[in-house]
Amino acid sequence: MQKVMHRLRLSQQDAHYGGNLVDGAKIVALFGDVATELLILLDGDEGLFRAYEKIDFLAPLYAGDFIEVTGELIHIGTTSRKMHFTCHKVINARPDINPSAADALVHHILTTEAIGTCIVPKEKMRKKHE
Repeated sequence: MQKVMHRLRLSQQDAHYGGNLVDGAKIVALFGDVATELLILLDGDEGLFRAYEKIDFLAPLYAGDFIEVTGELIHIGTTSRKMHFTCHKVINARPDINPSAADALVHHILTTEAIGTCIVPKEKMRKKHE
């Protein structure tokens, strides 16, 4: 199955709570971005997000952290596309040391995991599936 990965740094603008904590809605929005890319690659159309079966928030994220967000197709229906999403922290901001300190993580930390389904209406599909 097809897989997409985005890597980015969470900024101060992403911090929503005290202590520069980033809210889970930011990661859910990023899952939507990788889902959109997967749908474009598969069908030539952005499609629509239909539903999440589950979303698990497993570890906190903070402004300055670097993350990898992945989406992988796990089932292709007639118009539905089921996907598995993950978010891993790959660099940990270390403001406790100084404002610009950070640690590259040898073992990436799974922070968020989800399963979701998107829909691409048949009339909008621009690519044939075998």
